[in-house]
Amino acid sequence: MQPKQQIVHLPVYQPGKPIEEVKRELGLDEVIKLASNENPFGCSPKAKEAIQNELANVNIYPDGAAVELTRVLAESLNVKPEQIIFGAGSDEIIMMLARAFLSPEDNSVMASHTFSQYKHNVMVEGAEPITVPLKDGTHDLDAMLACVNSRTKIVWICNPNNPTGTLVSLEKIRAFMEKVPDHVLVVLDEAYYEYIAPEDYGNSLDLLKAYKNVIILRTFSKIHGLAALRVGYGIGHPDVLRSINQVREPFNTSRLGQAAAMASAKDPQFIEECRRKNAEGLQYLNEQFTRLGLKAFPSYTNFIMVDVKKPAGAVFDALLRKGIIVRGGHQLGFPTSLRVTVGTRDQNEKFIRALEQVLNEVPVEA
Repeated sequence: MQPKQQIVHLPVYQPGKPIEEVKRELGLDEVIKLASNENPFGCSPKAKEAIQNELANVNIYPDGAAVELTRVLAESLNVKPEQIIFGAGSDEIIMMLARAFLSPEDNSVMASHTFSQYKHNVMVEGAEPITVPLKDGTHDLDAMLACVNSRTKIVWICNPNNPTGTLVSLEKIRAFMEKVPDHVLVVLDEAYYEYIAPEDYGNSLDLLKAYKNVIILRTFSKIHGLAALRVGYGIGHPDVLRSINQVREPFNTSRLGQAAAMASAKDPQFIEECRRKNAEGLQYLNEQFTRLGLKAFPSYTNFIMVDVKKPAGAVFDALLRKGIIVRGGHQLGFPTSLRVTVGTRDQNEKFIRALEQVLNEVPVEA
């Protein structure tokens, strides 16, 4: 049995190393994972209660249309229910978008260093990925626009960007949308939207009122702390969502996920508390990086990418032996950088102590 030609050479997604595996391999009692941009403060107590209440119904299929969750979210976001679609994480919506709109004769434009699943899914559908270099770690929208042609079907903008954490202003995105041809769908992936201070960005949902060819992706995996339950969503024009629904699996979000997401959406105090703690963590890490003579990209997320000025693989391995799991930039196209999730105060302090020791141990040329 031969697979599709276009997937033969595709890499398999490599997540951050699990805590249990590192403990077992290295014989460690304590391991801190700062690799996968998870919420170190957990999830809303209301979400936990909703999960407990829903356990009695795990023998029953979920609502395939997620009607009640759609209603709750539509009210919260002030959009119409028919403008929302759910997926098993926003990753699945990315896959559905590629499946619904891309064919081998098409191309799709994205940044050179951004969320890997854009390029992966474009290539699975046999379409041509066109990658555009970042500019100071940020999407270069002018250069991306210059790559759009009659064969372009989708442009992907990860904002804030993963792995750099940088942000393109809403004004620049509006200017970009004014110039993008109507036949091109712009995917604005805002997985980290809730971490942005309102004064730094504004309400991107206003774009939906002016442009039919934009879809905004968000998730309950990050600040909501429900990564294990896999609930992401897209907000866009009903015509666009109708096409995505045609390739959506019937029961793609679980009963537990829907219940927890509904409860979390009704707990803005928890979200605000996580945003505040994350901002404090970012400030601490930036201060420490400055003290150590290191430079980091400005981050609007719950992670930060810092140039450690030494081979990232060697620094990653040395930190791992000290029980700190980060994401090595050598895996992300930044050979001397680390991407570090913002943890609790205690986790952040332990990371900095370990990093300072490692930087004194690892040679410049490893």
